[in-house]
Amino acid sequence: MTGLAERAIALAPRRILIVRLSALGDVVLSSGLIPALKARWPEARLSWLVDAPAAPLLAHNPRLDELRVLPLSQWKQLWRSGHRLQAWRAFRAWAHELRAQEFDLVIDPQGLFKSGVCGWLSGAPLRMSLWPREGNQLFVHDCVRPAVPPGPERIISFEYRALADAVGAPEFRLDLAVGEAPRQRAIQVMREAGIAGRPTAILAPFTTRPQKHWLEERWPVLAAALWEAGYQPVILGGPGDRAGAERMASREARIVNLAGRLKLDETVAAIAQSQLLIGVDTGLTHMGIALGLPTVALFGSTAPYLHAGTDRVKVLYKALPCSPCHRAPSCQGRFDCMHELSVAEVMQTVHQVALAPKPVQGNSIPRPESGAGHP
Repeated sequence: MTGLAERAIALAPRRILIVRLSALGDVVLSSGLIPALKARWPEARLSWLVDAPAAPLLAHNPRLDELRVLPLSQWKQLWRSGHRLQAWRAFRAWAHELRAQEFDLVIDPQGLFKSGVCGWLSGAPLRMSLWPREGNQLFVHDCVRPAVPPGPERIISFEYRALADAVGAPEFRLDLAVGEAPRQRAIQVMREAGIAGRPTAILAPFTTRPQKHWLEERWPVLAAALWEAGYQPVILGGPGDRAGAERMASREARIVNLAGRLKLDETVAAIAQSQLLIGVDTGLTHMGIALGLPTVALFGSTAPYLHAGTDRVKVLYKALPCSPCHRAPSCQGRFDCMHELSVAEVMQTVHQVALAPKPVQGNSIPRPESGAGHP
């Protein structure tokens, strides 16, 4: 047992705050802290502080006692519009209310300056973070610096698992719940789009950096192969992905394009209604894994994990000499690592994950819970 775990156990926290403000994928990947901390301290009240865009990912989770949304955009709007005194007063009122919650333990899996300040403002007597950056260590009592495992040993959420282990809460499993209203909305939209009679294969081609994308022209070819294999291919994405999704759908008429048509929690629900997901290193791919779907992940410039503790998830990754390059690709825009992933290899992997048995409760990737809006 680590010294940090001993301190946390001795504290016997009654109120715990997780501070993971963003981004969407990392909120999903760190969601395993919810069941881990709940199992370790079942009587404690568990809260999560998050930025507004990611809040829908947590809003329907019955195992989370409280969701707190950081009103940063409101403060910025007041400040930029010249109402600086009002912005300052709003911030002070929020900070006062946060401290009044009397949190005993703050877990900061983001490890940035902003998240560190939020934890410090809570006044909790024990605050710990992951991989401190931007001076985050100035605001916490201890930091967890997990070693990055070699490629083949890198399991999904390895860094967040290390954080849970450090406080003696090892029962880590991704925890993404589906709300009833988003589920009904997703069913309605999918029905209106003509999705019926075939198992649904979600395509998640979009993310924030072009070097993480698979070749655009291969998605329609993949969609055609999925149709021949008995699946209905469906593209999901945000409002900013509509143009790319429309280009792909124009090349393959059997694609159903739902990019930009669903809110975030409705997107989660649509994934939960489906039978397969193929995506790049993006939040939707992590959502498919969290919901227990057979998933094929296409990684190139990044490789956050290479296995997920279940045969229903396969990561395709070509470890070229330049990989992973993260934000500094050296291939002059060729993206060789993604170019080497062929449609044939993806389809071969699809058949493998589709035939894999469902995991039992307690595995790294839990089965969707009945009553939580899953089919």
